[in-house]
Parts: sequence; structure tokens; C-alpha cells
Amino acid sequence: MEKGNFRRHRRLRRSESMRSLVRETYLHKEDLIYPIFAVEEDNVKREIASMPGVYHYSLDRLNEEVREVVDLGIQSIMMFGVPDHKDAVGSEAYCDTGIVQRAIKQIKEEFPDLTVIADTCLCQYTDHGHCGVIEDGYVQNDQSLDLLTQTAVSQAKAGADMIAPSNMMDGFVSAIRKGLDEAGFVDVPIMSYAVKFSSAFYGPFRDAAHSTPQFGDRKTYQMDPANRLEAIREAESDIEEGADFLMVKPALAYLDIIRELKDRFPLPMVAYNVSGEYAMIKAASQNGWLNEEEVVLEKLTSMKRAGADLIITYFAKDAARMLNQ
Repeated sequence: MEKGNFRRHRRLRRSESMRSLVRETYLHKEDLIYPIFAVEEDNVKREIASMPGVYHYSLDRLNEEVREVVDLGIQSIMMFGVPDHKDAVGSEAYCDTGIVQRAIKQIKEEFPDLTVIADTCLCQYTDHGHCGVIEDGYVQNDQSLDLLTQTAVSQAKAGADMIAPSNMMDGFVSAIRKGLDEAGFVDVPIMSYAVKFSSAFYGPFRDAAHSTPQFGDRKTYQMDPANRLEAIREAESDIEEGADFLMVKPALAYLDIIRELKDRFPLPMVAYNVSGEYAMIKAASQNGWLNEEEVVLEKLTSMKRAGADLIITYFAKDAARMLNQ
């Protein structure tokens, strides 16, 4: 090939200012949602061993964490609760004085402009660790929907701005939408965990939420990681049932699914950068094997590039600090 008879792509990479001019994807603080774990104790800020930098907070310490989040410019959080009492039907999940309900109320009183999203599931509230009612060793779909709907309505009554059902029961969006509407919460949107894979990346979260199944696994309701077309069917169903947002969980190993859904459907797309994805970067960074700041921003940007409009991530505070700099 003769000299000059080719495209010189490097012309647009010669300087940082030139690279900025042609940059296609940007990460903003407003894109980030920060998960927080509330516990039924007093004066607790306890680091979760498998998730360095992430803590359990008692209600009397919770607003300290929320204040930091707000001061960093993060506009939304997702609330998880770890109850003292667990039973076969997860009754603390839909109790109006449950840990998440009380956490939401106190947060909204002090930070009314913060968007508070309630994770809606039963797994951390059941003594068996599954996301629904168990009969004969199997999670019962329709019976579980009734309890999940009660949970969503209770969370909305507490002041949740958005409901995020993560249970992967068939028909969960339809049931919860109907329950919210009948209770007068027609303006409370649903952020559906539309495509939630049965993933090995959830391990540290189960330490944080004390939600490890006491028998079996969740493969009968969470998705097979090998399936792409099934993800499309799941998302289509949730849209038909009234979802306002679609989520893919986990994010990093499923960027192809995020892009596929973004190209097909007009709803806002959410990526959940899960606990295992967080923990492996923290561990590598602590061992000096990689530059944490550079890797975090590259990873989160890859999720935006794949099509995510919002990212739920335990790195939200760290990323906000980086972006502020």
C-alpha cells in the first residue's frame, strides 16, 4: 500500500483536548444510583468484609451516609434492609414498621429531593433465603406475587419514590402495578429487574443482605446466563405489564444484553454493577494489581457505552469523587 493511501485515525487522538472533542460516551454523577444497607441495631457502621468500603448502617447512623451521598451530588439511592426477624413468608418485608419502611421514612424527611428506590424482594426476609413462598421445596409463583405486592405498597406508603422488584416471579410487574394503582400510588414508577441472571457474581451481596438460600439455588426463577433470546422475552413481558425502567443484572458480563435491549425497547435502561464485580476490583486494587480509579471509570463508561442510562453501583461515591475532580 502506498504511503498515505490509508485512513489516519490517530489524527483524532493527538491530544486530550482533541480526544475530548470526539468523545462519544460520558459518565455523569446523575447516572449513578448508590445501594445502602440498613440493619436493626443501634450505633452501627460495620464494614461488610467481602465488600470493602460498603457498610451496614443502623437507623441512627443511616443519615450520615445519606448526607455524604447527597453532598457528592448523587441524586438517587436504593434501599436494602436486613431484619432481625425472619420467617417462612418474609413478613417483615411488608410490615409497615419494617426496617426498609422506617429507613425510607426518615431519609425522605431529611432529604425530600433525593430519589429513594426500594428494592422489593423477600429473600433477605425469609428464613429459607428464597424470593417467595416455598411449598414442597419449590418457590410458588402466584402466592409469592401477593406478598410482593403487599411489600411494594408498604414501601410506597413509607415514601419510596420508585419500586424495584428483584424477585423474577412471572407476572410480578403486572401484580405490583395493579396493587400500587389500587392503593392510590399511580405515579410511583416500577424499575423492573427485567433480566436478572442466576449469577456467581452475587456472592458478596448475599453476605451483605444475609440472603443466601438455605437449600438449593435460584435457577428455577433467575435466568440461565447462556440465554439471549429469553432476555428479550422477559423484557417484552415486563413492558407489556407496565414497567417504567428495564434493568439488566449483572452488568459487566452482560453488556451485550444491555445493548440488545437498548436497541429494541424505548424504556430507560439500568445496569446493576453487582457486588462480585465490585469486590474483584477492590481486591485487585488492594493487592496493587491495577489502578482502581482508572478501572472503575473505564468499567462504568463501558456500561454507558453499551446502552445503560443509569448504573446501580457500590462505586457510586468513589466515582462521584473522581468525576468531581
